[in-house]
Amino acid sequence: MPQALIEIFEHYFDFWGELSEAERDFVCSNTRNVSYKKGAYVHQGPLDCIGALLIKSGQLRVYTMSEDGREVTLYRLFAGDVGIMSAACVLDDLTFDVYVDAEEDTEVLLTEAAAFRQLVEGNVHVRCYAYQLTTQRLSDMLWKMQQVLFLSADRRFAIFLLEESAQQGSDEIHLTHEQIARYMGTAREVVSRMVKYFNQEGWIKNSRGCIKIIDRQALEQLKGK
Repeated sequence: MPQALIEIFEHYFDFWGELSEAERDFVCSNTRNVSYKKGAYVHQGPLDCIGALLIKSGQLRVYTMSEDGREVTLYRLFAGDVGIMSAACVLDDLTFDVYVDAEEDTEVLLTEAAAFRQLVEGNVHVRCYAYQLTTQRLSDMLWKMQQVLFLSADRRFAIFLLEESAQQGSDEIHLTHEQIARYMGTAREVVSRMVKYFNQEGWIKNSRGCIKIIDRQALEQLKGK
């Protein structure tokens, strides 16, 4: 069993210490490195069930899609995150279909769906971990839907800028208006209008492919109004 793989599992899988030696060997033998190019489909809703994903590097976008093809981004996964919705077929009570795309060149550790199902069914600690992580993701999705349905565009934009700044650890956010619109689940024209408005208020300064936060306090006030 590769020591590097064991160390990764120990760090990211809370249940690792509760597995038997045979179960640990089983996980390792059914886990492989997978690379996805930027723009690649990782998981296509009800069409497949690939398994559990541990993101080593890059970024994945999890979204849902309406009957007319409109996409709403639910959340994104970054290095160190675990993607459980791509193994939804493992959890019998979960029937919500999502899609997953690679937003950047991404490296993951993929534990095959059949193997993950066997672990979930045979070890209560793995089952608790899976449902706990699923609950967390569903909470993220509910928060996103609440924003789309109930919050004004300016407040949603302020929330997005602050959350993205925290994620990137910088006041500069390197995203295009089109990317922001996709992540917020809105139209590009709405984002452009908000950028112009926030610029005029002196809260941000934008250049091509970059938005810099100038007045964080103003955004915090708008976020919490």
